[in-house]
Amino acid sequence: MLDLGCGTGRWSAALTERGSRVWGVDPSDEMVALARARGVNAKVARAEALPFKEGWFERAVTALVVHVLDRPRAFAELHRVLADDGRLAIVTFDHRHFDDYYLNPFFPSIPQIDRARFPTRDELEEDLRAAGFAPKTHPVTQTTTLRRDWILERLRGRFISTLQLLDEPEYAAGLARAERELPETVEARQHLLVVVAERAS
Repeated sequence: MLDLGCGTGRWSAALTERGSRVWGVDPSDEMVALARARGVNAKVARAEALPFKEGWFERAVTALVVHVLDRPRAFAELHRVLADDGRLAIVTFDHRHFDDYYLNPFFPSIPQIDRARFPTRDELEEDLRAAGFAPKTHPVTQTTTLRRDWILERLRGRFISTLQLLDEPEYAAGLARAERELPETVEARQHLLVVVAERAS
């Protein structure tokens, strides 16, 4: 299996524990070092130029990564390194998520920023078909209970990349408001798209 955009290796490690032989790739030296420290086989590489030969993998997975890729080039590379009966699994946000995100009241620019960054379901399926895949998309909604202290700790570290794209006045004002108003627990919903794409040609 290939874990594309493996980050710290969380998915790679979980797949390895379930018996898969996994290679993780990520463009960040720091992330690859963290993945290797977890025992993951990982390489520094970009999705648009994978350092593997044709047909090397049976399966590939990429989670919350497609919005930062040059999708036509990355999907062409995934098509190249997957075997004839290979499959690609993608997890990304459904655009419904951006209207329902629990941090929107504190940082009102988040929905606009993320709608511009993340592909729609139709855009994603179109890009996959153009690269030679046959995609099937499954909407999934998850609900998690988050603690106030957990949220605030991560807000202070700008734990999602969207927070790093906010201007400083909005970020500072939103953080201050969250510190004043967040309850002890928050029910947070995630609206995701899970796409399973078979190598069709």
